[in-house]
Amino acid sequence: MTSTITLNDYLIVSGLLFALGIAGIIIRRNALVIYMALEMNLNAANLALIAFSKFNKLVEGQILVFFIIAIAAAEVAVGLAIIVALYRRKQSVSVDELTTMRL
Repeated sequence: MTSTITLNDYLIVSGLLFALGIAGIIIRRNALVIYMALEMNLNAANLALIAFSKFNKLVEGQILVFFIIAIAAAEVAVGLAIIVALYRRKQSVSVDELTTMRL
C-alpha cells in the first residue's frame, strides 16, 4: 500500500499550525510565548508556500522562503532584544503589565 502526500495534506498541516499560532497569540499573556506563536504563524505560511512551489514545480517559491527565513532570523534577534529590554526594565514579560510602550 503506497500513500502519497497531496497538496491538501500540506495545507491542512499548515492551516493547523497557523490556527495554533493564532490561538497562542490570543490566549497567552506572556510576551515571549506570543512571540513564539508569531514565529509559528510565519513557519505555517512558509510551509504553504513550499507546498505550492513543490506541486506547481516552481523554484521561485522556495527562493522566497529562503529569504523569508533569513529575514526571520534578524527579526528574532531584534524581537528577543526588545523582550529582554522590557524584562530588565519592568521585571516582567506579561503583556497585561505593559500598558505603554514608553519605558
